[in-house]
Amino acid sequence: MQTTTAMTVEQKVYQMFILGYEEENPSANAGFMRALASGLGGVIFFTRNILDKERFKDTVKVIKANSLYSPFLSIDQEGGRVERTLNLYGGSHYLSARAVAKKGTDFVRQQTQWICEELNYFGLNMNFAPVLDVDTNPNNPVIADRAYSNDPDEVIKYGKIVIDTFKQNNIIPVGKHFPGHGETKVDSHLDMPVLDMSMQELEQVHVKPFKELAPCLPAIMAAHIHYKAFDKEKIPASISKNVLNYLRTSIGFNGIIISDDMVMGGVKRFSAFDACKKGIMAGINMFIYRNADEKTLSLIEQIIKAVKNGEIPQSKIDESVNLITNLKELYKT
Repeated sequence: MQTTTAMTVEQKVYQMFILGYEEENPSANAGFMRALASGLGGVIFFTRNILDKERFKDTVKVIKANSLYSPFLSIDQEGGRVERTLNLYGGSHYLSARAVAKKGTDFVRQQTQWICEELNYFGLNMNFAPVLDVDTNPNNPVIADRAYSNDPDEVIKYGKIVIDTFKQNNIIPVGKHFPGHGETKVDSHLDMPVLDMSMQELEQVHVKPFKELAPCLPAIMAAHIHYKAFDKEKIPASISKNVLNYLRTSIGFNGIIISDDMVMGGVKRFSAFDACKKGIMAGINMFIYRNADEKTLSLIEQIIKAVKNGEIPQSKIDESVNLITNLKELYKT
């Protein structure tokens, strides 16, 4: 277990990042390998990284061996449209959330168990699932069949099964996308959706699964969506103090809050540094960046400098690192 008191500022800031890499072989990416040695908190794997089962299993071992601290080894393995093992099977290997829910609770549990066995085989320890969005907009371009249902109680029922099954298999589940992506008309990968919905409606439908399942969730992902009920300023939930404070205080969530991928269109109106600074001040504990390129590593160095000169309080970094290290200790990563 890493002790936060022994960590340098650099190592603490690196702990707050989950980075991906472009290649199949991470050793070909000098920046990524440098980040691992600097104390990187987590790695995210995409389809481009997983071309062969045994090679990928060996890759995970290489990453662990070259990491200063044990990282979260994460993936988006939902089933259906969002699977990162497409190259292994020539397409989707699992049913989407909507399709699996139609088969009932036993099948949801069984498919989740299959996913867990696969992730355990590879040596991974975190999955960005379940999707807890409520599919209320039939024209939603990004959620649709990724959601279990258009009924929040159904989402809660199936979400709980998935969360419990992941935890039983020592995989860290990450509920997403808080406070709910189900009503949007815009894909947050491309631009920032704006939701003009009353707090009452948000709480009765979209927030409800997160509120009900927060006590059993070790981590939640925040969405790059502007919710007018929380903010007049055009700012995504992922870096909104009002949204993240609500998650901590009104809902009582005490786990890790992770941003959605920070290169998505939903957060592009801010510079990378401003977005991360706002996120840290708002309460984000970890940021996802899909590429450990020089631009991303320079950003991390900028944040380290801002902590050292007092622009970003050291206390905010320490809060996040304590949560991160406690969760790693709990799951023995």
